[in-house]
Amino acid sequence: MADSTVTRADIVSDVVNKTSVSRQQATDILESVLREISKTLASGRSVKISSFGTFAVRKKTERLGRNPRTGVSAKITARQVISFKASPIFKKTVQENG
Repeated sequence: MADSTVTRADIVSDVVNKTSVSRQQATDILESVLREISKTLASGRSVKISSFGTFAVRKKTERLGRNPRTGVSAKITARQVISFKASPIFKKTVQENG
């Protein structure tokens, strides 16, 4: 899987192969974790996963942008975006294995 995208099914398969949980249990656990992260972010709170990183909701203000193809100015509305900041431990792991 070096150059491919990892899917939910890949994660579930990995959990099943490395533990004694069933495929259904692994799927339920993964879905539960992702649902909880989504709910927390939707409420405006951040999610910190030790040794992995922090997901946070940032508010972007309205600003003037430009269409790169036409060069025409356009107003970009205010919105919320999700940001991720990797922990130093995770960064080190990626650098060592990348």
